[in-house]
Amino acid sequence: MPESVAESRERARVATGDELSALLHHPSADVLLALLDNPALDEPQLCLLLERKDLPGEILEEVGKRKPLLKSYRVKKALCFHPRGPRLATLRLIRDLYLMDLVQLALSPAVPAELKRNAEEQLLARLPQIPLGQKITLARRGPARVAGALLTEGHPQIVSVVLDNPYLTEAQILKTLSRQKLPAPMVPAIIHHRKWSISYNIRIALLRQPSAPLATILSYLPQLTVSDLRELAAPGIVPETLRRYIQAEVQRRLSSGASPKGSPASKG
Repeated sequence: MPESVAESRERARVATGDELSALLHHPSADVLLALLDNPALDEPQLCLLLERKDLPGEILEEVGKRKPLLKSYRVKKALCFHPRGPRLATLRLIRDLYLMDLVQLALSPAVPAELKRNAEEQLLARLPQIPLGQKITLARRGPARVAGALLTEGHPQIVSVVLDNPYLTEAQILKTLSRQKLPAPMVPAIIHHRKWSISYNIRIALLRQPSAPLATILSYLPQLTVSDLRELAAPGIVPETLRRYIQAEVQRRLSSGASPKGSPASKG
């Protein structure tokens, strides 16, 4: 005769060894809650329990409330990475995660968006105290907002690495280029980068940078639309020398019969 849930629950409170391990897979939440009261339940077994994707939410909530269980880093991490982890507990526990675990959490597709944003915030808050070696690792593999923050710092050993970060977005680079004062390595690194140097929007942003080499900037002008050139030619947008070149390019286009709006060669 099959064992009742009540019988399984009583057994779960005192089971040890293989019997306890077998109960980790029990479908009843009542039985699993009883397991949490079992003094023989150790860290590896609890982490094995937390690996269950079908784990009832009340078990996750209960683990998140029990401070003795949360003394274990592995348990904290397992709770944070569980796709159904309790919101308040995981938001609290994120602060205790190691650097690269935060990176993994921020990039994990199974993690809720709020939790990923919080992991990014933790990474951004820690940046000032992180040594250069770890910053280089973050520059290579960190999420977009963290990569953007590292780019803005402009450390010579980081800029070239972070520009190759697969999570770095055009929006993050444009945000950095919108700043009035940029670190010296920034503009040359972007200009010579195989991917970002051909972005239409980034080229326009580079035109607004006084430190950008004039010869390079002039090579961009034929690919820009007339409407964008006219906007750039307004007083105070770019240095006066460049402004005269832009005005000349507009006149050349108009005299050659180009459409007033024009069309960029590549706007991707």
